[in-house]
Amino acid sequence: MKAVFFETEPWEKRFLARALKPLGLKVQFVPEPLTERTLPSARDAEILSVFIYSRLTRPLLAKLRKARLIATRSTGFDHIDLKACRARKIRVANVPSYGENTVAEHTFALILALSRNLHKAYVRTVRGDFSLEGLQGFDLKGKTIGVVGAGKIGLHVIKMARGFGMEVLACDSKKNPFLAEVLDFRYAELPELLSRSDIVTLHLPYSAESRHLMNRKTFSLMKRGALLINTARGGLVDTDALVWALDQGKVGGAGLDVLEGEELVKEERQLLEKDFPKERLITLLKNHILLHRENVVITPHIAFDSREALQRILETTVFNLRGFLENRPANLVGPRA
Repeated sequence: MKAVFFETEPWEKRFLARALKPLGLKVQFVPEPLTERTLPSARDAEILSVFIYSRLTRPLLAKLRKARLIATRSTGFDHIDLKACRARKIRVANVPSYGENTVAEHTFALILALSRNLHKAYVRTVRGDFSLEGLQGFDLKGKTIGVVGAGKIGLHVIKMARGFGMEVLACDSKKNPFLAEVLDFRYAELPELLSRSDIVTLHLPYSAESRHLMNRKTFSLMKRGALLINTARGGLVDTDALVWALDQGKVGGAGLDVLEGEELVKEERQLLEKDFPKERLITLLKNHILLHRENVVITPHIAFDSREALQRILETTVFNLRGFLENRPANLVGPRA
């Protein structure tokens, strides 16, 4: 049986080659995402493993005639058309847990970069300018943080926030009163959370329902000058609305590890040669506007990217493949789960 791993770094290739050897698979590694261009590598593979930049659409899946399992090396799976997979009897497995503390730590790295103006101070001192003007920050102690999505990552953020002496509001469809009491936070509906929080941080999965959760209407509800942090999915935030909120001073700053349409930023040279919808090109332009703002800190989707977290991703992926081969599939997502 053949397995093809896309979007792999050399060290991942070495780890997986050793770990998969006992499974008797014929394994191939491709550094790039699975696209029409790299499709020939996957045509005769029963098992495919991808990361989030492989967009597995219905037309692409139709060309994977032998595929039986897609093992995404991520928690999110919005890059995979699950309905099309179900129709083609392709099982989809994910990595449900690997870096809750990792992403939470990066969340606070972004918060601290903004609250203490670390990015501006660094750029200024590199230029030999040691003036303090415009660099005054603010304490986190006593401030209120609003955690939108109090799942595994959100709960780690809450624990860290309490360690900083912050007050915590959380918004989640599934409430756990016991944890709220133990960790000393309070659940609130989104409008109240936005109006009372000095920092709003997003930890929701992306879906049709959560798309553009942060839009002009919800930004208007925020406490003036509050910070927005997004380490979840770019599509949770309407980019145009965020630029507007920053221009209006409604949002005082943003820490973004993800961007709406971030694949456009990564591949813009190739994309601009094609006939892309106007609205997507506008999003690309707005992302460039955000890149050049002093009160915005952007990192290239690295919140998950620690040595320990990445190893856990690979270990879980190997576990998923072994379970599939032994007819005891694990971590399935979508209608077949």
